[in-house]
Amino acid sequence: MDRLRQRADFLAVANGARVNAGAFALQGRRRDDLGPIRVGFTVTRKSGTATERNRIRRRLREAVRRIDAVAMQPHHDYVLIGRRAALACDFNTMLDDLRSALKRLDRQASKRKHQPD
Repeated sequence: MDRLRQRADFLAVANGARVNAGAFALQGRRRDDLGPIRVGFTVTRKSGTATERNRIRRRLREAVRRIDAVAMQPHHDYVLIGRRAALACDFNTMLDDLRSALKRLDRQASKRKHQPD
């Protein structure tokens, strides 16, 4: 699993499917290449001071490390947008929210794929 670091990659994922959870929002999109799963993290200034934003980002990174790699689809990019609620949220609850958000994102993406244009 790799990290998203380029702004263009974040913008491309923003055009994909989106799912909201209590402590974060999850965006995802399928890539056309055969590269590994890539994950990006972002926390806006509205979420708090730099120290709080870094703590939110660290909690999100650890949640992604702990979930099964099977939960994420291969050849996909994901972006987690942290919210202030991630500071007070129980970590196990955040893991469960991430797993269910990934499942909902897959269902949402498959609906989009099967809709006629």
